[in-house]
Amino acid sequence: MMRKATAALLLCLAWSSAESQSPTVEVDPELRLALQEAITQAGSFVDRFDAEVWLMSKSQPLSRYIKDPKERMQVLKAVHREATRAGLRPEIVLAVIQVESAFDPYAVSRVGARGMMQVMPFWKKEIGRPDDNLINMDTNLRYGCTILKHYIEKAKGNLANALAYYNGSYGRHTYSRKVLDAWATRWR
Repeated sequence: MMRKATAALLLCLAWSSAESQSPTVEVDPELRLALQEAITQAGSFVDRFDAEVWLMSKSQPLSRYIKDPKERMQVLKAVHREATRAGLRPEIVLAVIQVESAFDPYAVSRVGARGMMQVMPFWKKEIGRPDDNLINMDTNLRYGCTILKHYIEKAKGNLANALAYYNGSYGRHTYSRKVLDAWATRWR
């Protein structure tokens, strides 16, 4: 595990220097505002019984990716908290994470997206928070859930289109199908 974390950290450092040379990305001002507001909020379960039922039902499928039960509970609580805060179904967020990073908080894509939800680093600059750590699970979930919610609203509730926006593949639904299949078979 330590070797994996060190390798991921080195990749992040390499991508950080490459990031400063990346092309300019046109940013949706509404999404920028939503991210700025989301960074300052939090919240989650209302009822303890509902929390226990949900956590236990999601722990088993997550055990395939995260062996340690305490770490699984920490991830599930964080996903539930951030998904609920953003107005998303936590199960959809779990499916996105499964497809994006297989629950690896140190994941870095070939284009520089980071963390479990594979958030692009340019968002940190766009919202005026260049020191945010996208490898940090809570920060990554806050950004990722806010971005996904924005795209669901932009797609007028069409989840397949929203997922394609999220993945940067609007017009194609290969990614959307992967997420929706993961949701239907493992998280629903």
